[in-house]
Amino acid sequence: MRGDGLRIIAIIGFIVLLSMMTSPALADIFLYIDKEGVMHFTNVPTHYQYRVFLRERSSNTSKVRTSYKPDSNKYDHLIDTSSQKYGVDFALVKAIIRAESSFNPYAISTKGAEGLMQLMPETAMKMNVLNPFDPRENIEGGVKYVKYLLERFDHNLKLSLAAYNAGETVVTQNNGIPNYSETKNYVAEVLRYYKEYQSSSPKGTPGR
Repeated sequence: MRGDGLRIIAIIGFIVLLSMMTSPALADIFLYIDKEGVMHFTNVPTHYQYRVFLRERSSNTSKVRTSYKPDSNKYDHLIDTSSQKYGVDFALVKAIIRAESSFNPYAISTKGAEGLMQLMPETAMKMNVLNPFDPRENIEGGVKYVKYLLERFDHNLKLSLAAYNAGETVVTQNNGIPNYSETKNYVAEVLRYYKEYQSSSPKGTPGR
């Protein structure tokens, strides 16, 4: 046990040192321990079993890779498929993805939300998403959840978006959008992107 402890400490020290040497803009480090007990470290998690091991010290963002260069049209075919399947506006889904992750499939928030549509682990489980870092699974699960929220809040778009950000229970308890700056800003941001995508895409249809 003592030897294992020393090995872990040595690994932690090496990772911290490496992070400090490679760049002044440190990246979060993620850890996954496989069935054989082997520890895998990365700054770009490739599946849902990776968890934050070392948090970036100087980050002002909740996203995993601050240097990630998004392709805003890369996932349009997946958005289109899920939007048609669940009857949710293509432009709305794309607006949510832009606000949530800036089209970064490996984004993880400080609260633990993961992937393109920033699904919390419990939400991903409810929507049958096994790997939230898989764009197809994440988008389908996210769209399915948006559909659920729209139906729960009688297709009131603002309330549904507030629930996506703050949680459906909070919105229900407040009987409206909660007085959270983050949630208010989020709703306004998504609506702004939504309007933008509606004007540039024939798939968009107005929401309430």
